[in-house]
Amino acid sequence: MSGFFGVAAKQDCVFDLFFGIDYHSHLGTRRGGIAVYGERGFDRSIHNIENSPFRTKFDKEIQEMSGTLGIGCISDYEPQPLMVRSHHGTYALTTISKINNIDELTTILFEHGHSHFLEMSGGDINATELVAALINQKENLIEGIQYALDMVDGSLSILLMTSAGIYAARDKHGRTPVVIGRKADAFCASFENFAYKNLGYTDYKELGPGEIVILTDKNCITLVHPGEEMKICTFLWVYYGYPSSSYEGLSVEQMRYNCGAKMAKRDHVKPDIVAGVPDSGIAHAIGYANESGIPFSRPFIKYTPTWPRSFMPTIQSQRNLIAKMKLIALEDLIRDKSLLLIDDSIVRGTQLRETTEFLYESGAKEVHIRPACPPLLYGCKYLNFSRSSSEMDLITRRVIDRLEHGKVQDDILKEYANPESEKYEHMVEEIRKELNFTTLRFNRLDDMLDAVGIDKCKLCTYCWDGRE
Repeated sequence: MSGFFGVAAKQDCVFDLFFGIDYHSHLGTRRGGIAVYGERGFDRSIHNIENSPFRTKFDKEIQEMSGTLGIGCISDYEPQPLMVRSHHGTYALTTISKINNIDELTTILFEHGHSHFLEMSGGDINATELVAALINQKENLIEGIQYALDMVDGSLSILLMTSAGIYAARDKHGRTPVVIGRKADAFCASFENFAYKNLGYTDYKELGPGEIVILTDKNCITLVHPGEEMKICTFLWVYYGYPSSSYEGLSVEQMRYNCGAKMAKRDHVKPDIVAGVPDSGIAHAIGYANESGIPFSRPFIKYTPTWPRSFMPTIQSQRNLIAKMKLIALEDLIRDKSLLLIDDSIVRGTQLRETTEFLYESGAKEVHIRPACPPLLYGCKYLNFSRSSSEMDLITRRVIDRLEHGKVQDDILKEYANPESEKYEHMVEEIRKELNFTTLRFNRLDDMLDAVGIDKCKLCTYCWDGRE
């Protein structure tokens, strides 16, 4: 996942831009970037943020940069924003994207005379550079942005800055959010709406699917009106979103309270305490505790001053080790206790198995696991939830493959997605045994969607049920 922020202001915007981007640090792990436009023209800086927070890497730049227009990002993969010079003039571009048809689009662009793409260190094409090439196929920027949105299979949201203003475009299916804030003599565009609240902005509007606007210090003008079809990622509420975020009018924290309460109503175990895996599991656990009347407790604490994110390193073994190192047990709250532990999800299962072993070693009598979402059966096609090379990285798919002796077809997966089926129960029990939980009960898809509370046809559920 990545996050972005842009500002168009009458006065210098660098302060707002810097902190607006920094508020997206929970969304990306590898690159941070800023581009501004002012009296000296365009200026840009990109840094690697794998081992240091965004804020520490750009202290020097914000003392030297100036401009009334600016965009920036926190990225989990490609370096951006990019500076592009084309028949549209010079512009800066940053995107939030997952492009599944990169090879197909590259072929199309080569056939239309595009000469080359610069490879990144891993040999991949920079997705934002590809989007720039698509935009440049058209005679004007509006048509170019529309063309890019239409051609990408996956998801794509855009901030594009020229000397005249900032174009903001939301993914054509609304899979990721773009919100607009306003204050005197300034407008901003952001992935997260909370990112501008402490900077003095108030909510102006949330872009609809495929909507394109242009921001100046005076106006936010709609250039392309939104489409009808919405498929926003439900995982934004379950996991990715910061607790103070809200999407489509529903706050992340409230959804997680609702989600925990739904889980409690279906449960039958009576543990001594309810706890959440820091950080995203905590609000789900509070909702569960409030509904069930079982006390909420924090039996382990996440040490964050020097390791703010569990998956900051790019190597999986390092991520697992750091996730374990960050959790500090409070043994007097664990010893001889029956614990019910809520996490946002089970993906590979490695971290949660180690957390459970950690609790047993600290004296826990029982560890009941309650993931806040249903079993993940499909790798996400639309967001960079995981850059796994294979769906077999999912513990569910490994277990299903074992149970079906390698003969897994789509109709069989649909049976495993049904919480009323025997296959589902068998899969859950196999996962429970493999990860050494006392009991395991996943949240149901219908309950999770009810916890969101918006029209279910507007929510993407592909990773749980394979429906596009």
